[in-house]
Amino acid sequence: MLRRLVSRAYWFVSPWKLTTQPAPDRPTILIGAPHTSNWDFILMLGIAWRLGIDVRWLGKNSLFTSWRGPIMRGLGGVPVDRENPSRVVADIVRQAHAGEVFGLVVTPDGTRSGHTHWKSGFYRIARETGMPVTLGYVDRTTMTTGLGPTIELTGDVEADMDRIRAFYADKTGFHPDKRVEPRLRDESSGLGE
Repeated sequence: MLRRLVSRAYWFVSPWKLTTQPAPDRPTILIGAPHTSNWDFILMLGIAWRLGIDVRWLGKNSLFTSWRGPIMRGLGGVPVDRENPSRVVADIVRQAHAGEVFGLVVTPDGTRSGHTHWKSGFYRIARETGMPVTLGYVDRTTMTTGLGPTIELTGDVEADMDRIRAFYADKTGFHPDKRVEPRLRDESSGLGE
């Protein structure tokens, strides 16, 4: 209840406009793109809290040390040990199969700069869990943000990515010059990073 009140106040004063489709009613991979700024995190929380989505997001272990740990976990953070990332995927699969309704926020274009392709982890997790993919977005041009369509992945990587590219084609991030085209390294032969 408090989160919804905070989000209503945020959207009332924010220069950004929330333009969104309804929240999914089952577990989903929630893509956050284009991810070009730390402000994207605030927008993501505003969207999730306004729509009542229980969000979880993956972060490197170092974000969860000392005093930051309880705050990050309270905001939905799930620490990832980069030496053993398969444990996290197994936990997500277990939660999805247990019937928990949540949005796993993934930013496949990386950590805001220096990437030329999207990472394929979101695709692999969605296929392994059977979760759909919800296309969350930030568009600096129109100052809008929200959720786009929720799509079921078919396993035809190239065709699925074409649908994703079409949605993001006119979206720019907070810093448009840092935008990464929604493209996996090798879509024709499977899932390359």
